[in-house]
Amino acid sequence: MSKTIQIKKKPAAPWYIAGAVWVAGALALPVYQLWALGLVAVASLAALAAAFKLCPPVIETKEMPYLTGREDADEMLRQIDADRHRLRVLDERIPDDALSAAIRRMVAACDGILTQLEKDPDKAPQVRRFANHYLPDAVKILTLYADMEETGVTGENAEEVRKQVEANAAVIATAFENQLDSLYSAAALDLDADLEVLKGMLKGQGLVE
Repeated sequence: MSKTIQIKKKPAAPWYIAGAVWVAGALALPVYQLWALGLVAVASLAALAAAFKLCPPVIETKEMPYLTGREDADEMLRQIDADRHRLRVLDERIPDDALSAAIRRMVAACDGILTQLEKDPDKAPQVRRFANHYLPDAVKILTLYADMEETGVTGENAEEVRKQVEANAAVIATAFENQLDSLYSAAALDLDADLEVLKGMLKGQGLVE
């Protein structure tokens, strides 16, 4: 959930005023002499202080997508949120009903993971592998599928990719749901076995090492 924060910044006007005093002093007094230079400096500092009292601070409103107090958790939340948006776009691009249903399950799992991680940012390490590897890998393979469908790519390799994605999308969605379930449990679940199929698909197509 996005949050709006207010940032107070000192106004720039006092510095311009202080600079103007320097310019006026340089024109009116022999600033090459020490007494004149000191007088202009004092007048400039006085003008600066008075201007800061008269000019209110500039308040900027900034929207932060996530603000948990933990920088690593906030970055992870933004990353998962971005990939969740990509999954929603892929759902629109892919016409296959069964595959779309699996993608919507993935999105729902991401919704829950975002909610839980925002509530308890200390669980960020538990989600790191999911956020850094499994989720973006799923987006990558689904994007490849969508691109092939839209461009009408044919051939043995293309057909194999289609079959693998269609056959295993539900398995990947289940793995995402297991990741969400692990956040509710005291002990994290081992998701490696659940997501080996995704890793194998990506390796088989040369998308990951």
